[in-house]
Amino acid sequence: MPIFTVEPASWPRDEGDIARLRCTVFIREQGVPDALEWERRDPDCDWFAARDGAGGLVGIARLVPGGMAGLPASEGIIGRMAVLPAWRRRGVGSALLLAGLAKARARGLDRVMLHAQTQALAFYARHGFLPLGPVFDEAGIPHQMMVLNLEQP
Repeated sequence: MPIFTVEPASWPRDEGDIARLRCTVFIREQGVPDALEWERRDPDCDWFAARDGAGGLVGIARLVPGGMAGLPASEGIIGRMAVLPAWRRRGVGSALLLAGLAKARARGLDRVMLHAQTQALAFYARHGFLPLGPVFDEAGIPHQMMVLNLEQP
């Protein structure tokens, strides 16, 4: 099993690496239009980076904290989860998701939502997320809103 670590990312320091990974996975691989990928709120979000043993970025995830994007202060959104193809099915996505959930709990959030690509529904369900509402199209890809009520320690 390849060795990787997950740590909080610093937007000022890691923006370039994060942007390259997003281009690789979302824009090139999945065909997401460039105009839909970038958001002004990116610098204000909590980012998480999975790095290989040499320090190369192999996966990312973002937590939009409560109070942003019209969210109640008690809710957050996990998104922009992306893992390079060679690193998929090796625990990277789970580690990134768990880091995001830990940060959401540390922020005192009661609920986290996400837009899951339908091919990843089982992955999120294994982590306790439940579907909410109908399947919808986002950037030409079918998605399902999913939610997780967080238990606070």
